Amino acid sequence: MEVKAVLPQRGAKAKAASLYENVRWQFHEAADLMGLDKEIRKILAMTENEIIIHFPVKMDDGHIEMFTGYRVQHNSVLGPYKGGLRYHPSVDIDEIRALATWMTWKGAITNIPFGGAKGGIQFDPSQHSRNEIERITRRFTFALGNNIGPEYDIPAPDVNTNAQIMAWLLDTYLSTMPPHERQRCTHVVTGKPIESGGSLGRDKATGQGIVFTIEEWAKDNNFDLSKATYTVQGFGNVGSWASRLLMSHGAKLVAAEDITGTIANQNGIDSNDLACYVAKTGGVAGYQGSDPIGHETFMKVKADIFIPAAMENQITADTAPWLNVKVVAEGANGPTDPDGDAILKDRAIDVIPDILCNSGGVIVSYFEWLQNKRSEFWELEEVDSKLHKRITRAYVKVRDAAKEYNADWRTAAYIVALTRLEKVYKERGIFP
Repeated sequence: MEVKAVLPQRGAKAKAASLYENVRWQFHEAADLMGLDKEIRKILAMTENEIIIHFPVKMDDGHIEMFTGYRVQHNSVLGPYKGGLRYHPSVDIDEIRALATWMTWKGAITNIPFGGAKGGIQFDPSQHSRNEIERITRRFTFALGNNIGPEYDIPAPDVNTNAQIMAWLLDTYLSTMPPHERQRCTHVVTGKPIESGGSLGRDKATGQGIVFTIEEWAKDNNFDLSKATYTVQGFGNVGSWASRLLMSHGAKLVAAEDITGTIANQNGIDSNDLACYVAKTGGVAGYQGSDPIGHETFMKVKADIFIPAAMENQITADTAPWLNVKVVAEGANGPTDPDGDAILKDRAIDVIPDILCNSGGVIVSYFEWLQNKRSEFWELEEVDSKLHKRITRAYVKVRDAAKEYNADWRTAAYIVALTRLEKVYKERGIFP
């Protein structure tokens, strides 16, 4: 007898679902529509491995703090596990399961040989010194041990992590290897500094991918990006790069929001200057030449494009009715929950879904991994060209699936991913 998943009730009055429940909801909706093989559905509905580590770290003043870290490996049928590492107080096993699952779909959509994984440590890095963050990173890496590896599971930057943290992770991992193996293991992590084996273009890869998908959407809709207005939520690495690259088309940033505050200027905000300001001050609040506004006012700002590049569940049954835009280009993972999706669909607001829109990061991570394996170093033009080709090809597949199944773009993106995974499982079979 087939066992059906028990999913939360949807709707504005329903109890708020967890992030992982949202992922499962989206998965089963797509699986039903495409008629995914029921046995393969059972496999893909579960994670393969879940690692929870409690570990001690000595603080600067000498006292010991305990930390909890996670690494979830969702699926590896396409290749080694691949996924970021985030540092945030809200990190928990449910969130990491969801993010690992999304990584599987991203790899399948973009046709790269990676499975899905994600990791995180539950703490607020803003409350710790640089030295403490280094020790936390190194202790967690050591505790992970063989649960990561250059041909097994490859971490990368995510929320509140960066190239420096990846360099510490790399150094710690290499220190556990025999000397003659170390130079063959630099691809254990991606998003590294250039001098430590990183790739040109990796810092802007996610933002660049967002803009490449927006360009394709504009072509499909005969929309002139040089006259566009846009808003950005989250002005970290992803949001700032997407904003700067979109500005190069002539588009105008009219509002921005991050954890420090919200600013707006209908005459336009210089994204390059704002990025420099945020690098110095830590946030958009107080930026000259703009006016402070509230969160609800920000969500209601009239613009052509909205780029949510902050945290999950920002567009919900409560906030989706506020949006006054033509398209949502999802820079963050899971910024729109299923109730928000339904409202955007009813309001004819297009959505370029996260597992397509922000896949530039994992694509260029794959390029970095390849360069390390081959002892090569690609010029920026080559990286950008390969990224453009791969993400636009994925865009076309999702667009075609949306037409074939008469589905919204998120469901279509899932169908593209699940179709590839289903084919691989049917070709290879299930051992034994």
